[in-house]
Amino acid sequence: MDGGESASARRIAITEGPWAGWNYLSGDAFEDHVGPFYFRRDEVGLTRTGFIAEPRHMNGLGTMHGGCVLSFADYSLFMIAQNAYPGMAGVTVSLNGEFVSAIQLGARVEGTGEVVKAGKSLVFTRGTILADGAPALTFSGVFKRLRG
Repeated sequence: MDGGESASARRIAITEGPWAGWNYLSGDAFEDHVGPFYFRRDEVGLTRTGFIAEPRHMNGLGTMHGGCVLSFADYSLFMIAQNAYPGMAGVTVSLNGEFVSAIQLGARVEGTGEVVKAGKSLVFTRGTILADGAPALTFSGVFKRLRG
C-alpha cells in the first residue's frame, strides 16, 4: 500500500475463516482490486502478509502472473517497512525480485522479511514470498518515507 494509511484507509480485523487473526487495509483502489492482501505480526514480532491465489491472478500458463507476485512483494515491502516507522506514509523507490518457483492456483501465498536499515527517509528491506510454504520469490527494496 504505497502512500501509507491514508484518511480513506481502514484497518479491518478478520475474525473468521482462514485469515482469522489477520488484518486487511481497505482503501487502496489497486490493492482492493488485486487482493485482498492480509497482514499480521507473528509470535516473534515479524510482519507476515498473505492472500490466496485465485483464477484472476493466473497467467496464460496457469500459474500466477509475475506482475501479481511483484505487486504482492511491493505490498509486503510496505508492511515490513512499517516495523521501522509504524503508520508512515511513503512510496517504493526500488523493488528487486528473483523468481524461485511458480505459484499454483489455490496456493496460500505468504510474505515475510526484515528491515535491513532504516534511515531518516529511506527504509531498506528484504524478504521472501512463499507459496504453500515453499519459496516462490525473494525480494529486496527501498521505501521512501514521505513527510507531511
